[in-house]
This record gives sequence, structure tokens and C-alpha cells, in this order.
Amino acid sequence: MNIIERGKVFLQQLQELAKRTAWDWKRCPHCGSQLTIKNGGYARHPWGFEGRECIRVQRHLCHACHHTYAETSPWLARGSWYYREVHRAAVDHWLHLGTSLRRTAEVLRSWIGHQERWQLWRPLDTTPREPCRLSASTVHRWLDGAGRQAVASIPGQLEGIGNTQVVGVDGLWAKLKDHVVRVVLLLTDSVSGLIYPPVVVHDEEHASAWEQLFKRAQRAGLNLEQLRGVCSDGASGLLAYLRRDLYWVLQQRCIWHLWRLLSEGLASAASAAAQGLTAAAAATLRVQVRGELLRLLHAVLDAQTEAAAEVALVALRAHAYGQELAQQLTQLMDRLFVYQLAYCQGLPRVGPEWYWRDFRLRLSRGRNHRSEQRLERATVLWAIYHNFEPAQWRSERKRHYRHPGQSALQVAGVPPGPVSYLDALGV
Repeated sequence: MNIIERGKVFLQQLQELAKRTAWDWKRCPHCGSQLTIKNGGYARHPWGFEGRECIRVQRHLCHACHHTYAETSPWLARGSWYYREVHRAAVDHWLHLGTSLRRTAEVLRSWIGHQERWQLWRPLDTTPREPCRLSASTVHRWLDGAGRQAVASIPGQLEGIGNTQVVGVDGLWAKLKDHVVRVVLLLTDSVSGLIYPPVVVHDEEHASAWEQLFKRAQRAGLNLEQLRGVCSDGASGLLAYLRRDLYWVLQQRCIWHLWRLLSEGLASAASAAAQGLTAAAAATLRVQVRGELLRLLHAVLDAQTEAAAEVALVALRAHAYGQELAQQLTQLMDRLFVYQLAYCQGLPRVGPEWYWRDFRLRLSRGRNHRSEQRLERATVLWAIYHNFEPAQWRSERKRHYRHPGQSALQVAGVPPGPVSYLDALGV
């Protein structure tokens, strides 16, 4: 059962619970007998968006099995002072708006209790409600609970969704409590944009870390035997894992990371050309040499065929200051044009680097989570949110969306419909 099917089941349970009548509650949920009587009740005082309410919960006694049970509501969260709507709003507010736990709690307190910022929104209101005391620690506990549900849903999470053959992988350093540093590893479907459950590891330079990532993706529904290509940076641990276990998978070097690697050599070559000159002449020559080398590098990296790239590489090597850059590219030529092969159709040239922009907006590189376990639960929760959340329709000045208005699940051919990521997590 994948993540959408679980969400449909949960949503159906809520709808069925909301439709239950007094006659339905006479049937014992333990044995199915209707030989039941009312057996007192108790009061609950949950907080909701309409303020604090008093609700009487009716209890029943079954004469057949001698069990007692209480009537429940789809909006009452077990053991909580707040309605389910507040739980869902808190998780969604933190994930969707990318704000802090304290601000999330502050906004919800203001809305529920007509206090704090509510008085800025509606200055003419003179009758305050009972003050609400929702805290950031409570919101964090709800988020961590949703993260636990997300981790528990990993087996079969994306089973039967998409036919992934090309993927992109990348890692991001995260700082935790007491200056502890961990790495979040990410694996995405390059065609649909689906994010498989990430992992948090100690170091990305070991093959075991990447093995953990691919094994988790396999548990979630990725068929490793169908993989053909992977786009990534030059992590040695990933290359060692591919050669050892996924030897049939070809690696495409991420062009964005490659330009970062070449930038240092480009600056060194321009500086070497300007040695011994005056300031004005040195600046002019640096700009000239840099422009010439950039044109030669673009001719190699943006070539339409590998043969054309080899010709451009000869021209780069013939340049007076291009030998070191040409030597760097020579070592990578077999991994620069994998995306052009029919075997790896759909493989991009750029890894999933831009996903970290969305990640940092919400998880702030892990600073709020303090421990490795909580960070991992939060990253898996964020991945599920991202798969359900549709991309915006309107493109930005420097950012365009391949599938505007569509979520990754919809692009993969399984539109979630009325099911949200909160339903999929059972929040």
C-alpha cells in the first residue's frame, strides 16, 4: 500500500466516522453486538479555531462482551487539548510557510484565542477570549510525531508510482547540537521530480552511506535493477558504491558542481597570466584570459556530441593557460555526456541541487532539530510534503518550473486528488 492509498484509507475513515449516527454507536466495536446501554460520559475542553469548547463524550457498555467504549469524533485528537484541525494547521504552517516553531505557535495562539497578533489584525474587538497557551515545544512534538509516521510509512511508500530509470543524488551538510555535523543524502526521480525518503549519515565519502540511501529508496518502491543513470557530484563514496553494487548504472557528472570545481583553476590561470604587470594592465589581461578560457570551456561542456567536445578540448589544451583545465576535463570526459546516450534517456545534466533551496527554507539546515534522529524524521516528512505539493503556476525571474501547477505525484501519473500529505500521514 503506497502513500496515496494510505491517505485514501485515512480520509475514508474520517468521513465514515463523521457520518455515524446515534444508532450506529449502539453497535459494540469489539463484538458487533447491539445489546448495549449508555454508561455515563465525560467532558472534554479542546481548543479549536472557534475558541475553547466543552464537549460531552458519551460512553456505552456492551452486555455481550462486557466492554465499554466511548463515542469519538473525527476532529477530536486522542489525548490532546487541541482539535485535529489545530494539529494539521501547525504542521502545514511550519512546512508550507517555512517559518520557525515559535512563530507558528504565535500565529495559531493569536487565531485561536483572539490575542497577541489578533489585536493587530482586528483592533476594534473588545471582548477577548480565554487566553490560549499553545507553545513552540508542543508544535515541535506534533511535528516529530508526524515525522515518526513518515518514517513508519517508508516501506512501500512509492511502490507502483512511476517507472524510475534515471535519478539524481546529492548531499547537504547539516549542523546539530554541540557542533555535531551530519549529511542529508537525497535521491530524486529525474523525470517526475519525486523525492525518495532521504537519510542522515555521518559522512558522504564512504560507500556505506550511499548504500543506505539506495536501500531505503528500494524499500520505498525504487527498483534498483531498472536504474540506468544517475546524475551527481564527484563524491568518491557514491562512485565506489556504483562500481561495487550497481555496476550497470552510468554516472553523469553534475555540470553545476563541475563549474564550481573549474572556477578555482580558471581564477588561477587568469592570475598567472597577469603576473608582473601593473594593476590596470593586469586587470585587463585577467578579464581577457578569463573570457577566452570561458569560451573554450563552454565549447567543451556544451558540445552536442562527444566528438565535438574532443575537438574543443584540443583547442583548450593548445591555449597558453588552459593546460591544467584541459587535464581536469580529460579525466572526466567519460562522465560528461552520459545524458546524451539513448540508454539514459531523460537523465539531466544538473543534480537535484535546487531541492536544497526548498529544504533550507523549511528545515534551516537542521538547526532546530538538535539530534540526528529528529533531523531524519523531519527530512522524510519534508520529502512527503514536497511530493504532494504542486509547483506554482507562475515562473520567477531566475526560476522556471517544468510542470507548473502539478505535483511530483501528478507528473508521475498518480494524482493524489483530494488526498493531502496530512491525510497520508494520518495527522
